Amino acid sequence: MYELVQVGEKTYYINCPAKIGIYKINDKDVCLIDSGNDKDAGRKINKLLNENEWSLKLIINTHSNGDHIGGNNFLQKKWNCEIISTPIENTFTSYPILEPSFLYGGYPCKELRNKFLMATASNTTGDVDNNLPKGLEYINLPGHFFQMIGIRTDDNIYFLGDCLFGENIINKYHLSFIYDVKEYLNTLDKVKNLKGKLFIPSHADTYEDITYLADININKVEDICCKICEFCEDNLIFEEILQRIFSFYNLKMDFNQYVLIGSTVRSFLSYLHDEGKIDIEFIDNKLIWKTIE
Repeated sequence: MYELVQVGEKTYYINCPAKIGIYKINDKDVCLIDSGNDKDAGRKINKLLNENEWSLKLIINTHSNGDHIGGNNFLQKKWNCEIISTPIENTFTSYPILEPSFLYGGYPCKELRNKFLMATASNTTGDVDNNLPKGLEYINLPGHFFQMIGIRTDDNIYFLGDCLFGENIINKYHLSFIYDVKEYLNTLDKVKNLKGKLFIPSHADTYEDITYLADININKVEDICCKICEFCEDNLIFEEILQRIFSFYNLKMDFNQYVLIGSTVRSFLSYLHDEGKIDIEFIDNKLIWKTIE
């Protein structure tokens, strides 16, 4: 784990739980694409930097989830490097309490104030519009999170963040976190049409052709939509829908999964409601979700 893999003249990735990109700005200076999930990840990245006699100048965060920004604070203290992303992702990175607060819908209790949902804050220094090194470009990949991006290097390598997940993860967990289902599907359609030498999702194998994996992710979203519509034929409140989702997919509920899957299911309900497939009604001071005949 944390093996360094070269995939282009200037492009590398670190094979770890959330893959990390490295791009050589010149013979000595490099930038990272994401930084792993915590201080320990930062230490392992720092060891690789020192072994290769590289100097870290910049971290580009694809988005602000804890497993992508967790090494920021440690590495920024070591290297005094810049940290950039899109405006909303920068805000969450600077104020990590926002993520568990957003997921929970109020002040998060102590069980939710953990490194998985709330990374250590780091000092964001700019946005990707004006601060990318020569040889890099970004693409907007919204859906999984607010303003997530991918990065393309001039080796024609794409780092795709969490816009899609590996087949093994989908088969085991079925639901991955999605903020905006419509934008998520639009992003997957966009990714299917990209042409590159290699595609590197954060939580999947690398692919020379990403179409197969994109289709698997699209199909799973469509299956979940059908299942929620089926459940809502019984006119349910949200907690009943969530319970049926966990039971149907054989998921184990804990507080982290309650807010992550719960937020995702709410996003599915919003999408299906906006698409005219389910309706809402308030009965006895309860919000009822029901399938439209």
